[in-house]
Amino acid sequence: DIVVACPGRLEDLMRQRLISLDAVEITVIDEADHMADLGFLPGVTRILAATPSGGQRMLFSATLDNGVDKLVKRFLANEVSHSVDSQNSPVAAMTHHVFHVSGVEAKKELVHRLASGTGRRILFMRTKHQARKLAKQLTEAGIPSVDLHGNLSQPARDRNLAAFTEGKARVLVATDIAARGVHVDDVELVVHIDPPAEHKAYLHRSGRTARAGATGDVVTVVLPEQRRDTQALLRKAGITVTAQQVGADSAEVQALVGEVAPYQAPVAPQVQKQPQRSAKPGRRRRRGTGSANSNVARVNSAHSPSVNSAAPRATGRRRSTRPQRSAH
Repeated sequence: DIVVACPGRLEDLMRQRLISLDAVEITVIDEADHMADLGFLPGVTRILAATPSGGQRMLFSATLDNGVDKLVKRFLANEVSHSVDSQNSPVAAMTHHVFHVSGVEAKKELVHRLASGTGRRILFMRTKHQARKLAKQLTEAGIPSVDLHGNLSQPARDRNLAAFTEGKARVLVATDIAARGVHVDDVELVVHIDPPAEHKAYLHRSGRTARAGATGDVVTVVLPEQRRDTQALLRKAGITVTAQQVGADSAEVQALVGEVAPYQAPVAPQVQKQPQRSAKPGRRRRRGTGSANSNVARVNSAHSPSVNSAAPRATGRRRSTRPQRSAH
C-alpha cells in the first residue's frame, strides 16, 4: 500500500486511528525546505517518529537549513547525500536582469511587452487575485495566457498546465506556492513582476528556466519603493547584477522579447443555454417571467434554487376569507 498525504491530513487520520504507520517500510519526505518555511516540521517530526526506526527514509530538499538538518540528524541513520546540481549551477546557466521602472503604469506596459514574445514565459505575482487578473488581461490583449494559483481546482490546474505545456498558451502567470514542483521544458524567460519576500523563493522561481542544461533569462521588475529590499534579496541569493532604468521600448527589453508573436483573438467561453421550461397547465404565470428579465431569472435560478420562491406573487389573486392565525 502507498499513502500520499500532506502532514496535517495524515496526522488527523492518525488521531482518528484510521491509519497506522507501524508497518511502514519506506518513508519519503518531499519539499522538506518548503514545509519548514510553512511551519510543518513539527508535524513531520511526529509522523516520522511514528514509523519504524529500521525503515528506509528519504528526504528531498533544496536546502538543509531552517530545521531540515535536524530531521536529517534525528531520523536518517548513516545518511548518504546526493546532489543533483551544485548550488551555483542554476545561477551560472541563467542571465539575471533587474529593470527599474518609474511607476505602476510603466510597470504594466513593461510586463505586457515582456509577455509578447513567441517563447514560453512564466510571470510570478504575489497574490492569487493578481495572477488571475493579469492572465485575463494578457489574453484579452491577444497574448494567450493561463493562471496557476491555490484557488484553482485540480482539474483546472491540470487543464491550464496542459495548455501551457502544449503551446496553446505562451504565458503562465503563477504564484510561488502553486508553481512549486512544476516542470515545463523550454521556458526561456522568467519575470518576477512582484519581487519575492525572501531569497529562496527568488531562486526557486528563477529555476523554472535554464533547466536540463538549457539557458534562460530572469527579469525582476522593481518599483522605486522596492529598490532597497530587492538589493538585499539579490545579495542573499548570491546574484550580482547591475540594475537598469528601462521602459517598454528600451533596447534591453526588445532584446529579451525577440520576435513578437502574432495577435491571437481571445476565444469567448461557451455558455450552455438552459432549456426554457414550459408552464405547467393549471398554474398561473408569475409576473415578469415573460419579459426581457426572464433570461436573468433563469440564470439566477441555476445558481440559487431559492430565487423562484422569493419572487413576488402575481397580482389579482383572491384572498382567503378565513381569519389568519398568528404563530406563537
